[in-house]
Amino acid sequence: MELESFFNQHNIIDLSFFNFANAITGCYFANSKMEILKVNKTFTNFFPVLGNVSNAYFPDVLAQLGVEEKEVERYKSEITKNGRVMIPEIKINIGDDERMFSLLSAKTHDNAFSYLNGIQGQFVDRTNEWQLKKEREALLAGKEADQKMIQEKSQKLETLAKRLAKYLSPQIYNTIFEKGEDIGVSYARKNLTLFFSDIVSFTDLSDRLEPESLAEIINSYLSEMSTIALDMGGTIDKFIGDAVVVFFGDPESRGETEDALACVEMAIRMRSRIQEMQKHWIKLGAPDGIKVRTGIATGFCTVGNFGSDLRMDYTVLGSPVNMAARLEGKAKHNTILIEDKTYSLIKDHVKCRAVGEFTPKGFAKPVRTYEVNDFIDREHVDLRHHLSIIGKRVEVNILDSSDIKAAILELKNIEDQFEKEIENNPNNKHKNKLLKKPPSKKKIAKNKAPKTKLAKKKRAKEAPKK
Repeated sequence: MELESFFNQHNIIDLSFFNFANAITGCYFANSKMEILKVNKTFTNFFPVLGNVSNAYFPDVLAQLGVEEKEVERYKSEITKNGRVMIPEIKINIGDDERMFSLLSAKTHDNAFSYLNGIQGQFVDRTNEWQLKKEREALLAGKEADQKMIQEKSQKLETLAKRLAKYLSPQIYNTIFEKGEDIGVSYARKNLTLFFSDIVSFTDLSDRLEPESLAEIINSYLSEMSTIALDMGGTIDKFIGDAVVVFFGDPESRGETEDALACVEMAIRMRSRIQEMQKHWIKLGAPDGIKVRTGIATGFCTVGNFGSDLRMDYTVLGSPVNMAARLEGKAKHNTILIEDKTYSLIKDHVKCRAVGEFTPKGFAKPVRTYEVNDFIDREHVDLRHHLSIIGKRVEVNILDSSDIKAAILELKNIEDQFEKEIENNPNNKHKNKLLKKPPSKKKIAKNKAPKTKLAKKKRAKEAPKK
């Protein structure tokens, strides 16, 4: 007789379920047909809507709880095939509450009591954990959204800053965007050297040319002048049509003498560059090229932010500004005219020719003027300025003439590279012959030498004896 026949089946099931009776998880025990035989109090508390589930088919119980059909089928499939199943997330609505459970189930086996062979499982309430997870995911999503928005705003600000950089002198741009200084009301009285220049008869040129050609000429002119001005440390105040206004001594000053010398050197370099660019501008449509007048004056000015609440402009005010403008109007074509204050600062280093006196409009006293020629020596000349040569087909700009040997070597490397590319190009075979170096005179003489026996004897006699 089998052992199980001596014991009450109900009592054995209760005894085997004892450890789960007071568990904090919702436990159940079902037979091999998935019919529920026993549940604990926590199971009943979890799912009061179920009522008495004795002998209920467990997959139907899951469906009644609102478990998705695919999860119910997964339960049946895995418990039958694998003998165990774990469903990590089962969302169940109990009244107005939405709760989250994990379901863990496994087949049981007992050799002595066949009625203990069935399915035992438990529901674990993970609602609090799930809610924390949802809150964390929401925070992460919000953080990612914030980071994306910040990144987009930063990119827009960076793009805006780059655009603004084209409308501001680099010194002013750095003061505002890098040093973070306030651009509100701030003024200072400083000794500055002012530079004014404009193109002679530019109005006639603008009336004669098409807009595209005019824009190309004026943009190339202003680009070249701006490059030189910035290289010399000048602060570009503004462009007034074709006119260029630059000042030295603010935001940073190297001393009034060095500021004046830098301004004059800038003007000399601009004058040289204008001459180098004449062929280019004539090709663009300026019949006689471009002629420029320049005026330079030194004196105390008020410098700072001027304007309204809607628009500010960092600029200079004072009689030296007007003086530089008057000198520019008085200067002859392609000349640099300065007044006596600037002359007194640079006369030891720059060759100047006295022009005479005149009384500028708006000034009570006459002003002595001088025409700038060139530096007497190269002591105060910035050797970093670039050399420019414009040929028929190639324009060469050497940005650092202090190491001219390195520049020549670099040009030679470029020449060799072009020759190799042309030689390797199958479309240029008929041109490659022209690139080959001509034979030396000795080789030509040897090739032209007669090949007769008499000639061979004659060469043998003329040859030096060893």
